[in-house]
Amino acid sequence: MNWKVALSTFGLIFLAELGDKTQLATITMVAKTKSPWATFAGAALALCAVTLLGVVFGAALLKVVPEEVLKRISAVAFIVIGGLMLWGKI
Repeated sequence: MNWKVALSTFGLIFLAELGDKTQLATITMVAKTKSPWATFAGAALALCAVTLLGVVFGAALLKVVPEEVLKRISAVAFIVIGGLMLWGKI
């Protein structure tokens, strides 16, 4: 295993997910159900499943689209989404 990739991915995802809607939904579920361990298990499994989809889809996409093109598409998508959020369209 490439630990440098694993640790940098962990750091990036950890920081990106702090305070997002998923975390807020999890806090709400714990408050509503009073079942922290069941909520943790459900949230962890959901995040693992979503991450697995991202990895599988990303690996398949890299077979047909060059990495540089994917980086540019991602950058444009982030800018567009950010602009839409800034102007209240999302």
